[in-house]
Amino acid sequence: MSARTPLRARTLGAAAVIAALAGAALLPAGSAFAAAPTDATAKAAATAKVAAPSVTAHSSRSTVGAWQLFQITGQTSHIKAGTQLTLQQFRGGHWVSLPAVTTVTRSGAYSLRVELGIKGANQLRIVGGGAVSTTVTVSVR
Repeated sequence: MSARTPLRARTLGAAAVIAALAGAALLPAGSAFAAAPTDATAKAAATAKVAAPSVTAHSSRSTVGAWQLFQITGQTSHIKAGTQLTLQQFRGGHWVSLPAVTTVTRSGAYSLRVELGIKGANQLRIVGGGAVSTTVTVSVR
């Protein structure tokens, strides 16, 4: 009988390996892992939507002189306080981040002091926290 025991152990071991490789579940039908999701679970997953972050942008002036100080202010929603926001300018066909950074306050507001030297219409926006504001145009004379 001792000759059969090692053979039986090897056979059971091979069957377990084959079952695992084939992806067979070795769980009882009533276990939590084998149970299909209920209708309530599916409905909860479908309705659990995460609100998208957003940010607004408003300029204190529509026209400024070169290097004249003005402010970009706005409000955020679904962005954590302390999140960094960056001012971007549309230049040469793409958006360029400027060295103007601020953070979101506990109320969701932000304020940024800006000076621009490029004359003409400057398209600006605020980005951060997964959100992008609409474009604000400030003309520099």
